[in-house]
Amino acid sequence: MTTKLPIEVQRAETLKPRPSEENLGFGRYFSDHLFRMDYTAERGWHSPRIVPYGPLGVDPAAAVFHYAQAVFDGAKAFRGQDGQVRVFRLTDHCRRLNASAARLCMPTLQQEHLEQSLVELIRVEKSWVPSAPGTALYLRPTIVATEGFLGVRPAERYTYFCIVSPVGSYFAGGQQPVSIWVEEQYTRAAPGGLGAAKAGANYAASLTAAVEAKKRGFAQVLWLDALEHRYIEEVGTMNLFVRIGDEVITPPLDGSFLPGITRESALALLRHWGVRVSERKLSIDELREAHARGELKEVFGTGTAAVISPVGSMGFKDGTLTIGDGKVGEVSQRLYGAITGIQYGTAPDTFGWMTRVD
Repeated sequence: MTTKLPIEVQRAETLKPRPSEENLGFGRYFSDHLFRMDYTAERGWHSPRIVPYGPLGVDPAAAVFHYAQAVFDGAKAFRGQDGQVRVFRLTDHCRRLNASAARLCMPTLQQEHLEQSLVELIRVEKSWVPSAPGTALYLRPTIVATEGFLGVRPAERYTYFCIVSPVGSYFAGGQQPVSIWVEEQYTRAAPGGLGAAKAGANYAASLTAAVEAKKRGFAQVLWLDALEHRYIEEVGTMNLFVRIGDEVITPPLDGSFLPGITRESALALLRHWGVRVSERKLSIDELREAHARGELKEVFGTGTAAVISPVGSMGFKDGTLTIGDGKVGEVSQRLYGAITGIQYGTAPDTFGWMTRVD
């Protein structure tokens, strides 16, 4: 039986002013405290504590800086209309953080300890959970290698920490379709690589293509497979769904992109509603052919930040395709309403996805 973490709480002497909930943005403000726990090969994970937010004090030779041993996850806590704070799919996010750590040869934490660390930090920072529609408290649990050495091997010292940030609605003016660029040159990840881990290195690999896409006037990059640059994988940092006729298609998990928690939620809801869903390979040629036949109804991304992000157009070297009528599609709208309804407690939590924080 797992024992509870003996978490020490050191309260900040000076508290930060609370930002206006009308202009939170994403990842701009951070709360008064963070959770921290350290690891050594001799002691394992130890010294769990909640301390005032501040620098970590990491050695310049730390392995995280030189060999990229860094993983993280991202979850959200919501304040419902009843005032109750709940976390969306807490267990799944903690499980994924451990899976990411294992892939980078980093020590994992006991599942119950991960969950407890996040819940206790939310309890301490409960006043930071915003209540305006569309807002949430974003949780960023992170593990980094802190041993100072130069040499390619797994580190023997690590720090696990979590910071939290009040965030605004991704779509401040309601759901708005985005335009995406189909990337045919750069590759973010490949099967057998780090794509299925939420590792910092994956995001670094995506930056050049993302910047170039924005220079062309597109909001996100649609990544294709590494081998043939033919099969659709993910869009930006989100999983991708395509509706062709009466079939909703999403690429299968092959290790080259993240197994999204919102992706799993969308699949569960679609199947619950009796929608025809396929997890299969989808080539860019099949997508363009469906568009030519008038059968390409919707394209949308799923992720923690946006929940559901509709795609209104797709850019290619030879032109741009408009998806459907360029507006938010029926399935996109229904999924967004269903997931956010569960998150804010206005709809029944049929799947048991919410963890209450008292």
